[in-house]
Amino acid sequence: MKATLRSRCARTFAAGALSAALLTSGAVGTFAHAAASPKPKPSPSTSASKSAASITVKASSASVKAGDKVTFTGRTKGMPIGSKLVLQHKKGSKWTTLQASTTVKQGSSYSLDAKLNDKGKQELRIKYDEVTSPSVTVTVK
Repeated sequence: MKATLRSRCARTFAAGALSAALLTSGAVGTFAHAAASPKPKPSPSTSASKSAASITVKASSASVKAGDKVTFTGRTKGMPIGSKLVLQHKKGSKWTTLQASTTVKQGSSYSLDAKLNDKGKQELRIKYDEVTSPSVTVTVK
């Protein structure tokens, strides 16, 4: 009877030790895999927030004399206060950034003054990073 009890204890101990070893090696493998795998980058959420961002624009006048000042006003959505906005105009098929810029103010609004010198119809927009406003047309005489 002592031999049976001893062999049963030995088998139970062996089974427990084997189970613990398997669990430990499985856990180590899982932790090693988790440590080796790269962490997700925040770029998808960043691009999602950029796509939610928007800019509106309105020109103070639809027609001005060359060299006169035009004020562009509007509101932004999804942009931090202090974000730099720039004025762009379309030259051919390309958008070119002009020297006029401003920042987003408290209340998500902005105001930007610019002198337009090139005569003709000017297609203009406001840009921040990859976000652009709809274009507005100002005729310069």
